[in-house]
Amino acid sequence: MKNKVSKNNETKMAVFKGKQIRKTIHKNEWWFVITDVVAALTDSVQPDGYIKDMRRRDPELGKGWGQIATPLSIQTQGGLQRLNCANTEGIFRIIQSIPSPKAEPFKRWLAKVGYERIQEIEDPELASKRARAIYLAKGYPPDWVEKRMRSIAIREELTDEWKNRGVKEDCEYAILTAEISKATFGLTPSEYKALKGLERENLRDHMEDLELLFSMLGEAATTKITRNRDAQGFDQSKQAAREGGGVAGRAREDLEQRAGQKVVTEKNYLGLTAKRQRRLKK
Repeated sequence: MKNKVSKNNETKMAVFKGKQIRKTIHKNEWWFVITDVVAALTDSVQPDGYIKDMRRRDPELGKGWGQIATPLSIQTQGGLQRLNCANTEGIFRIIQSIPSPKAEPFKRWLAKVGYERIQEIEDPELASKRARAIYLAKGYPPDWVEKRMRSIAIREELTDEWKNRGVKEDCEYAILTAEISKATFGLTPSEYKALKGLERENLRDHMEDLELLFSMLGEAATTKITRNRDAQGFDQSKQAAREGGGVAGRAREDLEQRAGQKVVTEKNYLGLTAKRQRRLKK
């Protein structure tokens, strides 16, 4: 039986000692991509190979691997893929088999991340506050952060509609999202990321203001059409996604014609943190 992903599943990034670790919500707790954790603790360029050796060195870990590692849908450069993830308890067990001076600080970091998730369940507004604070700390302008937070809310409203209408959460969400993006911008998300030179990064975290606004328009229009038409299942939702994206696409084309400038840009926010650090040193 395939493991289902929680309804608002999205791949998030956590950072430990400068290393990015992908995480996602499953069963109301954070689950971390195991290869990312191993790479962060060992600096291995082939974490899959390290994991195989580790399981061979630690027979007890190997025997219990099926209970520790759970395949979950994770956003990658090539789209959604099912990667082995583990919750906090599982990661603690893996760490026991990794002789690394980073193990103890990683345990403290992991416990803090897990505790923050418990707080967010008790008070959902904390998640939004933390996300806003993280964007600001990375150097994003406050007005952009507000748009990004709104785009997250619009996205969640749309995925809730899809879930309630029988759309499967794994590949079908990705297909419908690609339909909206193609109709809105003329690019699928993977094509868009390639244009901006992104790999693991979240595409919307690297959109400029107008890109974010048209992305929101495409998804909000799709939600409206889906509800008003009472679309059910994948096929009807796909048609609504095309039409919703088309609303945003026509608006984008009209603006581009009148302004004489393209909305889609190669620019991204990859250099924001470095720029901010340079400013603070001056």
